[in-house]
Amino acid sequence: MTELLRIEDLHVSFKTDDGLVRAVDGVSLSLNAGETVAIVGESGSGKTVTSLSVMGLHKKGSAQISGSISLNDAGTFKDVVSLSEDAIRDIRGRAVAMIFQDPMSSLHPFYKIGSQLAEAYLVHNPGKKKEAMARAIEMLDLVGIPEPAKRAVEFPHQFSGGMRQRVMIAMALMNSPQILIADEPTTALDVTVQAQILALLSKLKKEFNMGILLITHDLGVVAQVADRVNVMYAGRIVEEGPVDDIFYSPLAPYTLGLLKSVPRVSSKNERLKAIPGQPPSLINLPVGCPFAPRCEYKQHSSESGCNTTKPDLIGTSATHRSRCHIPEPLRNDLFAKELRELQA
Repeated sequence: MTELLRIEDLHVSFKTDDGLVRAVDGVSLSLNAGETVAIVGESGSGKTVTSLSVMGLHKKGSAQISGSISLNDAGTFKDVVSLSEDAIRDIRGRAVAMIFQDPMSSLHPFYKIGSQLAEAYLVHNPGKKKEAMARAIEMLDLVGIPEPAKRAVEFPHQFSGGMRQRVMIAMALMNSPQILIADEPTTALDVTVQAQILALLSKLKKEFNMGILLITHDLGVVAQVADRVNVMYAGRIVEEGPVDDIFYSPLAPYTLGLLKSVPRVSSKNERLKAIPGQPPSLINLPVGCPFAPRCEYKQHSSESGCNTTKPDLIGTSATHRSRCHIPEPLRNDLFAKELRELQA
């Protein structure tokens, strides 16, 4: 497989009046051509901050960024963290593009859809206005918008939520990027439209041989489209592995908590099992495991490290790793009963 993205020991912090917010704390992950890698977790876990770092969208004056983000640009790896603003603008939209959460706020209400798509093309192909508009219509047709030439001269408010999201996908693909970042691409869409958008992304991934970095809190979305999964909590990856391992053999108590909180058809009138407590403040993180105050299994740890030491990302498998002080065989035994109930 061709590696498109390699993030190593990424740290992102923001200065505030209350203190330093450590939004991303030592994240490492990779993305290959033709695969979808998901980053999942609760709000505030660091998912979107990580994706914005890949796009080089953090203001260097307000964000403290360290580590490396190596991005494959036509066979040459470039470190986004150390690139100049001009160099980042050159690769943004061309080598890597992003679909943002809210298409209505991402599209300008006063400009026609075709003009906004053409503008994205002209950033990297200046002076080619006729070619840009033809490309815009081509992309609208590609993402399944009927009568693309007609719809190109309409305004965003004339499109439904699902169609606006298709427009955002078309905009991201205007310059044929190899990496597509999808930040909560199905937020606020009904179930039918959500399925259509996910199917479209899968189709386009195969057609363009792209790598998709999917940011979401919805494990149902992850199950449908992801190949590998990174579970984030308090700015750190607490578990990583193939999608089947994450769903059928989770190793982190937090991952199991997320799975238990997903509604199931078979649950009937049972209440959802929410994870107790709240995520920690990213200004005053616990000294030990950030999830320890909410973990129902910490009494099974053979050491007091849960409250004193941050666990390392390790595992008996090279492809499936997690952070937890409880020995992995014991975790498998502890989780077994609850997993059987989830999979019943």
